[in-house]
Amino acid sequence: MNNSSSPSDKPELPQFPESMWRQGIDLPSFSKLKKDIETDVAVIGAGITGITTAYLLVKAGLKVCILETGSILDGTTGYTTAKITSQHGLIYDNLIQYFGQEGARLYFEANEEARSFITKTIHDHNIDCQFQQQPAYLYADSDEQLEKLRNEWSAYEQLGLPGKWIDDLPVPGLAKGAIVMPDQAQFHPIQYVKILLEYVTQHGGELYDDTTIEDKVEDTQEHKLRLQASNGHSITCRYAVSASHFPFSDGGGLYFTRLHAERSYVVAIEPKTPLSEGMYINCGNPKRSLRSAEHNGKQLILVGGESHKTGKTDCTIKRYEELEQFGRDHFGIQAIPYRWSAQDLTTIDGIPYIGPITSRHPYVYVATGYGKWGMTSSTLAAQIISDLILGKDNRYAELFTPSRFKANPGLKNLAVQNAEVAAEWITGKIEKIYLKAEDLVPGQGAVVSHRGKRAGAYRDDKGIVHLVDNTCTHLGCELEWNTAERSWDCPCHGSRFDYRGSVIEGPATKNLAPLKLQYKDSE
Repeated sequence: MNNSSSPSDKPELPQFPESMWRQGIDLPSFSKLKKDIETDVAVIGAGITGITTAYLLVKAGLKVCILETGSILDGTTGYTTAKITSQHGLIYDNLIQYFGQEGARLYFEANEEARSFITKTIHDHNIDCQFQQQPAYLYADSDEQLEKLRNEWSAYEQLGLPGKWIDDLPVPGLAKGAIVMPDQAQFHPIQYVKILLEYVTQHGGELYDDTTIEDKVEDTQEHKLRLQASNGHSITCRYAVSASHFPFSDGGGLYFTRLHAERSYVVAIEPKTPLSEGMYINCGNPKRSLRSAEHNGKQLILVGGESHKTGKTDCTIKRYEELEQFGRDHFGIQAIPYRWSAQDLTTIDGIPYIGPITSRHPYVYVATGYGKWGMTSSTLAAQIISDLILGKDNRYAELFTPSRFKANPGLKNLAVQNAEVAAEWITGKIEKIYLKAEDLVPGQGAVVSHRGKRAGAYRDDKGIVHLVDNTCTHLGCELEWNTAERSWDCPCHGSRFDYRGSVIEGPATKNLAPLKLQYKDSE
């Protein structure tokens, strides 16, 4: 299908990223922590993981508080494609190799249970969140990928997974073959989580925005933990849950060596030809993802993909343009009301880390490394962690425990990731920079030379230059400018900062130091 537009009627990308999920949603705001508090469970992070965990624990009668560095639902949950599915790309063939058939089947059952939980919760609370059951298609777009897809289909057959091999997709010209998994789903993530949040607050749960928790967890007497907020106030609790994307506390688990961060992109198009059914993702690269969504009475198609390791890309704007072209080629485009990007973490063996942060810290729990499949993974994490806190057995806990280690592929991936980090650290330190801050035009950001040293500069639309020390405050890697998001990104461990130097994404917790310019138009 060719729906190409002529240059004259080509819709322009929105100037700045903005997620459609957050538009027109009246979300509550909460004050920052202004006193010392005591609770049963402190949940760090107000996204779908943290709020679902709090929902389950409040239902069980525990006293819970949620603490968020920024604003609620302003992290990855608000910037997802929101597919509720157990089909996670080319995964089951790999899982059989590394975890055996039993482990691979258990992974599927865990995600199906999470999907069923979301479905039941929507029905129980009568949540209006555009929930739709949809088939999920994993397709091959080249002969090379077709061979890998056939191996994945063999894994489906070995595990007895629900699915069907098809040669043609409902979208003509998209694929050379596909696996379709029936009865998966899609929804509006903010409308869903907002109702869980209302339940938490109506049943005694406390929330605090704009509250950063320091990375040290202190053990006190009588099985108590003490967390410290950056403003000096403390939280005393029996259990702490890190639902903050990157763990707020490492606990000696060396998570920054066992996770890598990737960014991916979404263009929301108003198509000329609608998407009749289904959710789609290819099994090759560059990644392409499709699903429909309703917005202001019209169907939009979310065209996603173009993922890359955070801080490592030549031009982030080009990522959006590639997705736009893909949407135009297959559906035509009448308008592009939204575009946005998200960051997610992936573990060295492909399975999320869910459970005690280390064996030495059994009362601090972590949920991270969802590998871009956060809707079922976050729900599964909430189920596992709430069960562990409540003293219940959970048959999935061992598979997802963060203390596991599989020599293959874990050892190889660990070595590769950390070799790349070392290379980035060295390259950033020796790179010569010739551009100066005064050379920038409005809307431009770049690494510049300032007093003979490397610095980060961005000139805003008013001509004001924002100059920062662009050495990451986590472990000292040199940051790169992200044009599309107007942010400073770390190629080593995925920390991100806005152009003023404030932390957007961890593991960094400290802002970049501002630097002073010496010429008039910076004043």
